[in-house]
Amino acid sequence: MTQRRWWAAATAAVLLTTVTAGVNMPAGAETAPEVLAAGETGLVRMRLPDETMLHNLIAGGADLAARPRLGSEVLVDLVVSDRELRELTALGAETVQLIARERDGSARFAESVAAAEAKRRTGVEVLGRGADGTAIAADTLHFLSAYWWTTGGQTFVQTQVATTAISDPAVEITVTWRTADGTTGSYPLQRFSDAGEYQYHVALPRPLPARPVQLTATSSLGGSRTTTPFAWPGATPPAPPAGYQKDFIDAYLTPTDIRARIARLARQYPDLAEVINLPNPTQGYRRTASGYLGNPATAAIVVETVRFGDQGENGLQVRTVDPGAANRPLSAQLRDRVLTVSLATDASGAVISTTDQVAAYISARWPQRFRAFAENGSAGLPMPVAGPVRLTDGLDAPAGVPHRPWTVQALRIGVHRDGSRIGVLTYSQEHAREWATPLVTMEFAERLLANYATHAETRALLEQVDVFVLPMVNPDGANYSFYDFNFQRKNLVNHCTGTTRDPANANSWGVDINRNYAVGSMFDGFFGASANCLSGTYAGLAEESETESRNLVALARAHPNIKFGMNVHSYGGYFMWPPGAYVVPGRIPLPRPSIEESALFQASAKRIVGAISASRGTVTWPSQTGPVADVLYSAAGNSADQLYYENGIFAWDFEVGNDRWNPATQEWEAVGFQPPFTEAHAESQEYADGLFELLRVARDYAQATG
Repeated sequence: MTQRRWWAAATAAVLLTTVTAGVNMPAGAETAPEVLAAGETGLVRMRLPDETMLHNLIAGGADLAARPRLGSEVLVDLVVSDRELRELTALGAETVQLIARERDGSARFAESVAAAEAKRRTGVEVLGRGADGTAIAADTLHFLSAYWWTTGGQTFVQTQVATTAISDPAVEITVTWRTADGTTGSYPLQRFSDAGEYQYHVALPRPLPARPVQLTATSSLGGSRTTTPFAWPGATPPAPPAGYQKDFIDAYLTPTDIRARIARLARQYPDLAEVINLPNPTQGYRRTASGYLGNPATAAIVVETVRFGDQGENGLQVRTVDPGAANRPLSAQLRDRVLTVSLATDASGAVISTTDQVAAYISARWPQRFRAFAENGSAGLPMPVAGPVRLTDGLDAPAGVPHRPWTVQALRIGVHRDGSRIGVLTYSQEHAREWATPLVTMEFAERLLANYATHAETRALLEQVDVFVLPMVNPDGANYSFYDFNFQRKNLVNHCTGTTRDPANANSWGVDINRNYAVGSMFDGFFGASANCLSGTYAGLAEESETESRNLVALARAHPNIKFGMNVHSYGGYFMWPPGAYVVPGRIPLPRPSIEESALFQASAKRIVGAISASRGTVTWPSQTGPVADVLYSAAGNSADQLYYENGIFAWDFEVGNDRWNPATQEWEAVGFQPPFTEAHAESQEYADGLFELLRVARDYAQATG
């Protein structure tokens, strides 16, 4: 089990009663009173007792899966072990929803493959979402946004209201709504601050009986403001004609699956598509071979090979022996793939070697073959006679999954693939565990190619736009997520040193690719990434230290006609653009886009959100549409900032997998990174519609700017 340390930042002196009963489980989830069994890791939505715990978790590098929801309560989605969950529960946190257990993704992957096979056999689709106490004058309120929409037959309203009384943390704001028939109601807003700076008051979308025609915000200080809400997003694309082909996704796709699809599409449509091999091969689905020599519970060292396990190192054996004689020095020999360490003895013949001495001896004797260190907690202890232990890379993928370095590939689609047309780039799975994201980009690519001959608008768009589709930025991490640890976020490059290389930390190694870019990075002082190699947001050794980030940069630089980009992530239902990072204290962001560019970002977002909602009524909330730093958090060194500030690309981010409204519980529920395939399939269809609208946006921009 991964030995995280972040929860220590949230520790308090008094432990509170465990609160795990009454867990609100998503539809179809297995009820488990203990929430997580011993040794399990899960994705859990928790209700925290206060924002202080949230800030401590963030400061400690907790694995936050989505932006915390700060309403009348503090809700946060965390990837936690059973131990960490107990720690947080003891501190007063309450489990609201077990979104997924770590191995749920594997089961859902198998279910999706089985369903796809059944579909192919029968032809029938098988379906599995004033602080100082002085008086303050009456404040002035301002509606930053006020929108309503209808989805699934239910009308919702959401508002953001700012007060001029920003120094008073106790100010309360209530919104009263009125419908056309005179029905009224109200709901409270909650103060939202980010990096210690007041932003606005907001609440989660509220269900209403009908369309609101008037909203009035009032504050506890006497301020009031009335507005008429607008329909959100207020744009709907034309419906595709009869015979339009879609629904090309019938199972979750592994890196091997995606490579095969890319090759097939290039063969099937040679006049419209070509494969781009990106210049920097990844490390590959591989790790060094390692093992414990001794017992970590008492005393042990970690012995690790310098080369990767698949390079002939898996299966090497290591053991320590008592030479059975007095005054023997520490010695060793490597013979027939067995490293035998003979421990030192004193005049009485007793073994006197320590863990540190043995580890240092192995590392110095065979520096090109082995490295070793005392297991955390075992330093300086007597080295036991132990072994033989068989070294292994610990990887569980079945035969056929390649371990060698991986050439990342993109598809270039269009009639004119010579740089003469405006370019649009979409890319996905920077984060390995986000399985639904390449389904979106591959569905989009399939639709463009399949409908070119029969759909007039597709044909016109591919005449006017040069399309680049990079479905899988992080294939090594994706393989690890499919076959070893479903919640893997990062790549497989292990920059950890010393005891952080303990195999117990295997599921925490790697670099967060979306924190490894050169603009607004942690290395330049921006907030939202970590220098801790075990953190989920570890930024790497330097800007663009990873081949995965360098590949995206190389693709953008090699094709300067790319003017629009979309990074597809999951989950939570966001639509975002730069700036995506700020400096603290002061919450100073990267430069804001110009007035004209901001207007383009917002207007285009409404068009694309409208296209997404046309599929099954999924609406991305207005509060989750805007600059990354404003609607999500600061993400130092992210790729959208890289493309926008370095390459002049209008760069957006999707977070597919919107929360689903549960009318029975009257609650919004999360879907997770690897939802049941029926949900993932629906996400692929609706967000592919959004990418198609992005092509229309690019075409219109090219026509308007000449």
